[in-house]
Amino acid sequence: MTPNAAIDVLDERDQRLVAALQCDGRLTAERAGDVLGMSPRTVHRRWRALLADGVCRVVALPPRPDAIGALLLRIRVLGGKVDALTAALAARPDVPFVDLSASGDEILAVSWTRPGTRDHLVFRELPATRAVTSVTADTILHVFVEASDWRHQVLSDAERAALTPATTLVPGDTDEVDRAVLAALEEDARMPAAAVAAHTGHPDSTVRRRIARLARTGRLLTHVVVDPKRLGLAIDANVMARVAPGRLDAVGRALARHPAVHGAFATTGAYNLHTAVWVRDLTDLYRFITRDLGGLGVDGAETVIVGQAVKRPGRTGRPRPRP
Repeated sequence: MTPNAAIDVLDERDQRLVAALQCDGRLTAERAGDVLGMSPRTVHRRWRALLADGVCRVVALPPRPDAIGALLLRIRVLGGKVDALTAALAARPDVPFVDLSASGDEILAVSWTRPGTRDHLVFRELPATRAVTSVTADTILHVFVEASDWRHQVLSDAERAALTPATTLVPGDTDEVDRAVLAALEEDARMPAAAVAAHTGHPDSTVRRRIARLARTGRLLTHVVVDPKRLGLAIDANVMARVAPGRLDAVGRALARHPAVHGAFATTGAYNLHTAVWVRDLTDLYRFITRDLGGLGVDGAETVIVGQAVKRPGRTGRPRPRP
């Protein structure tokens, strides 16, 4: 199968500019142009078009409390009720991820929860919903890689290294000014410092110093929101694998380095390794399962093709109506 011809795939230059923003969400046009061999004017013009048209967005990821854990949910739903339940889950602040399967009868979601607690959503709300026929809830034990770590493979290693700023992770709490700056950047991480200062009421010089420090210490985490289909990656799939306990960590780390993988998690349950992939077509998906995943010695796998990514970081949409 070939990618959907109705999707307008970005040209190579725009894809490289999107990939540059993945390296540094606040990258300047001058720096990008110098590394990628484009004029700053061209970079600025193309970024402005991509951002204005909503092709991509750069957001700042909110800090995640260390005490919060997560459940991976698989919810089977009666066909006529799936849109309403998907929308209800997407509206919840404690559910950051919602995918609808291409078959239209299964919702895959992530729910924040406190480890070891009896989750109200799983044990009361979903079972009480008549449209739900079954619920599986597995605890995420370890995150190998997530969406903000994924990089579109259109830059050379040297280009990516040159565009990625050096950071030194420094643990510690943020103060009120830091939190205000981060909150202002959540919807638009490329907001100029002067605009952030106006939004927060703090002096421009203070905001500039705080943004630089937050970025340098790894507390300003940016994420590029882009439809992978615009990058030529037409197939979005979740692959649940069963891995021997002694190999789980090694397999998870190997998959985290795979260019197609934008999420890899060790979980409880019958399938103990969940992998989210973006690939060009079904041929590439078959190759990933048989050659790449199979070559790592997994004991079994189940694949669910995503029909719609309803809610992911920076994307809080509702399910599209189906014909």
